[in-house]
Amino acid sequence: MNGNNFFTDFCRHIGETVTIYTKTGGQSGCGFTGVILGVSDDFVRLITNIGPAPGCALGSDCNCGGRGRRSRCRICSIGSNVDIPFDSIAAVVYNAV
Repeated sequence: MNGNNFFTDFCRHIGETVTIYTKTGGQSGCGFTGVILGVSDDFVRLITNIGPAPGCALGSDCNCGGRGRRSRCRICSIGSNVDIPFDSIAAVVYNAV
């Protein structure tokens, strides 16, 4: 399957969860599971870990668990995404629904 076919197929599945296996070894060869966020001419972007919702309606003036004292919020987990080049994809697993 060439990049153009991947582009078309991934565009139809934006917002769905997939697992993409790559032609690499190590951890990346075990596959990436996430929600398709977007597709470019060269790669697909997955959200692999969604960060927390905002914890304070007041922006940065909230208590972030700083042992009872008020402090500036720090970002503890903003989630993660991965960009996978089409030419590195070995297989894609979609939901059967």
